[in-house]
Amino acid sequence: MSGHDASLVEVDGPWTHRAVSAGGTRFHVAEAGEGPLVLLLHGFPQFWWSWHHQLVSLAHAGYRAVAVDLRGYGGSDKPPRGYDLITLAGDAAGLVRALGEANAVVCGHDWGGLLAWTTAVYHPKIVQRLAVVAAPHPLRLRRSVLGDPRGQGWAARHTFGFQMPMWPERRLVRDDGALAGRLLRDWSAPGWPDERTERFVRKAVQIPGTAHCALEYHRWLFRSQARPDGIRYAHRMRAAINVPTLQLHGALDTCTLPSSAQGSGRYVAAPYRWKLIEGAGHFPHQERPRAFDAQLLGWLSDPEPES
Repeated sequence: MSGHDASLVEVDGPWTHRAVSAGGTRFHVAEAGEGPLVLLLHGFPQFWWSWHHQLVSLAHAGYRAVAVDLRGYGGSDKPPRGYDLITLAGDAAGLVRALGEANAVVCGHDWGGLLAWTTAVYHPKIVQRLAVVAAPHPLRLRRSVLGDPRGQGWAARHTFGFQMPMWPERRLVRDDGALAGRLLRDWSAPGWPDERTERFVRKAVQIPGTAHCALEYHRWLFRSQARPDGIRYAHRMRAAINVPTLQLHGALDTCTLPSSAQGSGRYVAAPYRWKLIEGAGHFPHQERPRAFDAQLLGWLSDPEPES
């Protein structure tokens, strides 16, 4: 990655940037605070900046917040393979260990949320608590897409479009990353994104290799459904999650409908809490950070977080 690209994601603020290696892959992280580890996993088409509000609020509340650029994004490595949720869950577990901890609160948004659910099943010892944002349990998502073609099926139409080779990559970077900015606007409530966030996301998606890697996530999820690896994954994901789980969702989310995410609690055998963030779309942690942080921090500080 050229110096220009590296500096692009190393936005200055009350956090430090560094590289962390896990399982032979190098990840760029932004880190703030000291205390119990909260690992923050972003979604599509963003990068660690998605969590910049929470890096500050979590640090103030006595946590060590670490926002990572997922494999293929931002300042992290962009290997040709490994964009399946099983490998990505291995990345998350490896990152917790590489950060010197036995376990962490794992908090994921959108694709990071699907990854967080997966990590809780595949690496249960690593996940102390699970927080998911705008992300149904992967099996619930599949049922919603198939069972509600006019609702969640239509809302997820971008994923079907991403299955074509090459063309979606070109579309994502064209016109200074305009499509990435449009997706942020289309999926959020009116008034977001702010100009700075849109600029960062549009620039970050143009880092060489990022567009292709980001789309590989969508391709694996779609194409693996009927393949042996996808069938094995779906079978494994039926396992109950045995850690306290918080599920937050924007009431106005048009990308992942609230009705598609509701019902994910059936996969959780531990205390489970579902909360809608009013006035927020697909990015509640950025659109309504105060309301979001009140829910997240309140749940984190509750020793026995029942619904």
